[in-house]
Amino acid sequence: MIGASALVVGGLFLLSAGADRFVLAAARLSRVWGMSPILIGALVVGMGTSAPEFLVSVVAAAGGGLDLAVGNIIGSNVANLSLVLGATAMVAPIAGQIRTLQREGLLMMVAVGLFAGLAWNGSLTETEGIILLVGMVVAAGVLIRWARQDSGDAGTMSAGIDDLTHDLGRPNARLELIVGVVALTATLGGAELLVRGARIVAEELGLSEGFVGLSLVALGTSLPELATALAAARRREHDLVIGNLVGSNLFNSLAVAGGAAVLGGGALASGFSTSLVFMLGMAAFAGILAATGNRLVRWEGFALLAVYAAFIITSF
Repeated sequence: MIGASALVVGGLFLLSAGADRFVLAAARLSRVWGMSPILIGALVVGMGTSAPEFLVSVVAAAGGGLDLAVGNIIGSNVANLSLVLGATAMVAPIAGQIRTLQREGLLMMVAVGLFAGLAWNGSLTETEGIILLVGMVVAAGVLIRWARQDSGDAGTMSAGIDDLTHDLGRPNARLELIVGVVALTATLGGAELLVRGARIVAEELGLSEGFVGLSLVALGTSLPELATALAAARRREHDLVIGNLVGSNLFNSLAVAGGAAVLGGGALASGFSTSLVFMLGMAAFAGILAATGNRLVRWEGFALLAVYAAFIITSF
């Protein structure tokens, strides 16, 4: 058990540190290659924050741990919109009102609904994985189109990306490429360690891999989103908080689930119906919040933390 715990802790460390540096290197490299700030924000950074979920789920599914992969996806989606959003609201009230977030929230709800619908029957096949990946390609195209249209709403986000890519001076393409490869390798290694440790924990404690994915693994892969959201909340960057979480769930539901299904699709041993209902409910809540701009105050943040606790208890 001590060895498994060491694998989990070591995996989480490599996963978090590697993913953070990979996102920064990718964003700065994209800037060197002439990509606009808003496209970097919509694609490179937005999708890069889900790198831990993607690598963990793909590694797990490829090794025969589809339940662990699907549990991680569902658990991460719920954690993002209950634990992370709730903890952030307790730091500062949140409201998101720009048009980009309103549409992105709707797109996220469609993506989560598609994933839930395909997984509802207790399986996630290779064909369904292809459907999800095609959905991700379509969603990426839509995001790019919106990003090019919304030059006004993009101002704040562009400024944030400018800070991200210029804080450390003028990027060096060769150096950033090397750093990106090293960081991605570290992230992949961390994912492998985390999956190995999590499967050992599940076996030794007599827990299903699905539950371990929903709880331990999902919580670990959501830590980067939590750190980013708390930092943004302290700076009162509310749109960045909601946009990051909505974008993460969109990518998780399409690209992560699709990749996992293509590499290791099949029947699911764990029953995820209750967890899928929680995920759909949280997606609807976040979509409405993004669309209406209603403020999320501290007591509501506490209520979201209670929802996350209820999710873990009912999933046990």
